Amino acid sequence: MPTTPRVDDTKASIARVYDAFVGGKDNFEVDREVYKQVVRVAPEAPRLALDGRQFLGRAITYLVAECGIDQFLDLGCGFPTADNTHQVANRANPDAVTVYVDNDATVAAHARAILERDPNTFFTAADLRDPTGVLQDHIVAGTLDMRRPLGLLQAGTLHHLDDGERPGEIMRAYTAALAPGSVVVFTHFCTPADGSPSDHLAGEIEHCFRSSSMGTSRFRTREDLRSFLHGLELLPASAAPDAPTIVPVRDWWPCGPPTRPREPMDELFVAAIGRKPDSLMPQTNYRNEDR
Repeated sequence: MPTTPRVDDTKASIARVYDAFVGGKDNFEVDREVYKQVVRVAPEAPRLALDGRQFLGRAITYLVAECGIDQFLDLGCGFPTADNTHQVANRANPDAVTVYVDNDATVAAHARAILERDPNTFFTAADLRDPTGVLQDHIVAGTLDMRRPLGLLQAGTLHHLDDGERPGEIMRAYTAALAPGSVVVFTHFCTPADGSPSDHLAGEIEHCFRSSSMGTSRFRTREDLRSFLHGLELLPASAAPDAPTIVPVRDWWPCGPPTRPREPMDELFVAAIGRKPDSLMPQTNYRNEDR
């Protein structure tokens, strides 16, 4: 039986801070203090977190209904919440299997208690920074068939790794292990790096996160993010001719017209979905850059 790490309520946790942003109750005062610091400079931040959740719902539904994906690996999953990966997937396919991965002790305690009642849903305490360890984990390897296409979720995770932790190499290691036809769902903090109001706001939010007890957060450019997704055929984000492939989360195939004006904050959390092509597909056919 794996040993669950001790819960540290003196230092903010990525999972618990995110829980605060989406209105959850699985957080401590130290986490809520980080939330308050960010909201002071970016009052729209909680809404952006919810936009991200809605994007994941649309993306997972697409993977099951249109791509035929019936197994999911959700890295850095955070707390089980309403409309989490397994719930969305099982609405479209009751037999879909999901494995959640997180190294947060609080997440592990909650996830095991909640998910153990679901025969198609599993949790393992592992660190996404170790792709080999994750993929060889007995729950991951014993549940998912890596010879078949799967849905890999790297959602809101890599922006908590510094450049020295080699997030691009980590992402490419996971991509290399996927079978052709697998689909990657990816979200990340983003900055235009152009001196605009969005760029300035990204710097302020990054400072709030990094100066807090949580201590992590990197806003990267679209060029950086494209490098993380190398080798994937990125899907257009709308039906428009020459639609971009890396877009704000609210703009990836939205369910209808926008209900509010665009704001600088909207540009700071972006999404992409990429399919691993067949090995015989020519490299020139890849659509692996934003337009």
